[in-house]
Amino acid sequence: MVTLLIGKKGSGKTKKLIALANEAVAASAGNVVVIEKGAKLTYDVTHKARLIDTEQYLIEGYDMLFGFISGICAGNYDVTDILVDSTFKICPTGVDGVETFTKKLQELSEASSTNIVLLISAEESELPESINAVCQKV
Repeated sequence: MVTLLIGKKGSGKTKKLIALANEAVAASAGNVVVIEKGAKLTYDVTHKARLIDTEQYLIEGYDMLFGFISGICAGNYDVTDILVDSTFKICPTGVDGVETFTKKLQELSEASSTNIVLLISAEESELPESINAVCQKV
């Protein structure tokens, strides 16, 4: 399942993502991965989660991020949750491309039995309506 945390900057999305990551670690029998741009969540997310800074791997754009997430799922059968902070900072095209990206992630999520959470800095009205059919919003 793909879940979107949607809201404007300063609306508490990152705090919700941190809480979801820590809850997932407590409930998961496998591994939890948190992907971020920059290393700002180091002290907020439990050390039991795997934190990955996209800047270390030169990840930019939806295609690169999808490939990276696919590689995580392919290389680690026991990843139960992947949470992505600041999706639009990693993918600077913003709303353009998010529809295709979320559809591909939904297919990957189902194939790998992995829950994926994306933090999206936008109002729900700014996103394509078709995303409603693909993603569950928090």
